[in-house]
Amino acid sequence: MDQNDTTHGHTSALAISGGGYRATLFALGSLWRLNELGLLYTLNRITAVSGGSIMLGYLALHWSELKFNDNKVAENFEELIAQPVQKFCSEALDLKAGFLGLFSLRKTIGDKVADTYDKKLFFGKSLQAVPAGESVPEFIFYATNYDTGSSVRITRDQIYDYKIGVSSSADLSIAQAVGASSAFPPVFSPVVIDSSSWHWEKTKYAYLFDDSRFHKRLELCDGGLYDNLGLEAVWKENESSRDKFDQLLVCDAGAPLKIGFDTGKGLVAKILQKTGLKRNWIAQLNRMSDIMIEQQRALRKRQLIDNYKKGHYSGAYWGISTEIADYDVPGHIAADNRLTRNLDGIPTRLTVFSKNDRAYLINWGYALTDAAIRKYVDSSVEAAKTLPLPDFSLTNPET
Repeated sequence: MDQNDTTHGHTSALAISGGGYRATLFALGSLWRLNELGLLYTLNRITAVSGGSIMLGYLALHWSELKFNDNKVAENFEELIAQPVQKFCSEALDLKAGFLGLFSLRKTIGDKVADTYDKKLFFGKSLQAVPAGESVPEFIFYATNYDTGSSVRITRDQIYDYKIGVSSSADLSIAQAVGASSAFPPVFSPVVIDSSSWHWEKTKYAYLFDDSRFHKRLELCDGGLYDNLGLEAVWKENESSRDKFDQLLVCDAGAPLKIGFDTGKGLVAKILQKTGLKRNWIAQLNRMSDIMIEQQRALRKRQLIDNYKKGHYSGAYWGISTEIADYDVPGHIAADNRLTRNLDGIPTRLTVFSKNDRAYLINWGYALTDAAIRKYVDSSVEAAKTLPLPDFSLTNPET
């Protein structure tokens, strides 16, 4: 964090975006390929937002169980990480948690989502169960503080909001961290945390530190509300900052803005246009939110690419909407076609997708990672030969 600047050697970081189960599965495919290339082992920090934090939470909890060989490849990645995460993403979560939260007097819907994470994935483990030390990356979960409007970093040891300071995260569970990170407003937020007994320390820019109201109770929502790419802790340009890395990899499964608000084809679309029903206040409010989020994402992505070009750090970006042909490297394991172009239209929800869609998301994340790494990180890497789920091809344009 920027309040503890220090010098460092060669470092590498990965940022995983939000986007519901879609982001979880796309990130799983990316991690699968990074592991095969020996790059997962070399990461010093991994950050995640929203649906990406589900993937990060499970990876962090089981990091010490990964069996890395001499080539820095975890030989048990598929059975230890990939299979359980795929199983989890085959179960509906949002509607059930929403129903239970509506009729709970003590817990919000966001709290109920966190409870489901705990029951299915994290089994009561606290953040203290996340490993730390040599050969272990620092894992950062992002949330957003409703009161301060700040990005909140949650790690094994600390919870940090630069406006109010830093405190120990010892009282938090992994499920709470992931739940807060993925509590998308207005339905799934907030996750409410009683922090009245915590000891807070003032940090460099904590101008709200002396206002005790903000230390007693944290109302947290989706980290993507502030930074859906998860870049805040990995893309600083200041060479002395702990948030400055030599190599930065970015995995983005966020939802692009849907083009067309009150337009469309067919009889229903024409009726909506003529009657103005689509232009109701709620629809306009949702559209306004989507546009603001799109602008935030576009600005961050633009600066990220510009920083690559200026040499502030090396690395690669790959997104679910990326055309794989743009990487211009030989031996693509997938091809741009109708199927791959439709993947960014899969809802960014915590709901059940078809078996095919789950597999395609994993394979697409894997294929794009392979192409991006070979183009921008290491051109000597041999192209992937087989998709992790080979029965679900991404090369047939008629599929």
